[in-house]
Amino acid sequence: MNRRQFFKLCASSTATSAISALGLMPGEALAAVREFKLLRAKETRNNCCYCSVGCGLLMYSHGSNGKNAEKAIFHIEGDADHPVNRGSLCPKGAGLVDYVNSPNRNHFPEVREPGTNEWKRISWNEAFGRIARLMKEDRDANLIEKNSDGDTVNRWLSTGMMTSSAQPNEGAFITHKFARSLGLVAIDTIARN
Repeated sequence: MNRRQFFKLCASSTATSAISALGLMPGEALAAVREFKLLRAKETRNNCCYCSVGCGLLMYSHGSNGKNAEKAIFHIEGDADHPVNRGSLCPKGAGLVDYVNSPNRNHFPEVREPGTNEWKRISWNEAFGRIARLMKEDRDANLIEKNSDGDTVNRWLSTGMMTSSAQPNEGAFITHKFARSLGLVAIDTIARN
């Protein structure tokens, strides 16, 4: 760059800044302020589902409360008021928003019939009915009512139950009572994964 080019560059930059300072540029471009992204969002408290720690989450979603309006979660952060994590999240919890909005996430129940390798979508009522029917059939076929000594044991050993690890004591108590009332022996939580 020679001396003449340097002066041309300085003159053009000075002229541009003077024009903008005199107000000849659009006022909206100078005064545009980015709006805070959580301003009109709905805040929902929840627990992280990954491990047994049960960290508290704040989930923020957009969408009106209209009948046909779909809500979309766009931001998830740790809950600073939660006694477990005090606002901090591990990498898995911090990445929950990507999991929630993943295009590969299933939104409907699917079933793969025996002998096929294709999944087909079924309704929630079909899924609940199918689960209940299969559990009843398996329990009726495999329930051990008495042991070899003749004592009543009511054990159902062919099925297990995987429960939530982030539920409070009351929820764990009710879940445990439900599983034991069916005769289930194999009860575990997702905390081991």
